[in-house]
Amino acid sequence: MGYSTKSGRWAATADLVLAASAARTATGNGAAVEVGDKAVGRLLLDVTARTGTTPTLDVTIQTSFDGVTWRSAGTFTQATATGQQRISCMLDRYVRASWTIGGTTPNFTFSITGEAA
Repeated sequence: MGYSTKSGRWAATADLVLAASAARTATGNGAAVEVGDKAVGRLLLDVTARTGTTPTLDVTIQTSFDGVTWRSAGTFTQATATGQQRISCMLDRYVRASWTIGGTTPNFTFSITGEAA
């Protein structure tokens, strides 16, 4: 993928799927995705369903130079309802999503997608 910049130059991008749409009830991490020399991630958290008593979803985007040691690159606002959020963050060679689900019998259906440029 890619896009034409305002100056007419082509900017190559890489599509990212950090978490495919699925129902989740527990805290977890997505798989590490190598983005190479792409330095910026533009990401979308799409929450399409939620159940439970006072459910909460906290999503952090993590990045790493080596795929072993991770640091926070960006955080979405805590989700308590369906909806979409977008963030941009600086990336190292690898990126992944990490989520924490809280509440009583919580269940969230969500995906985290975007692009690296």
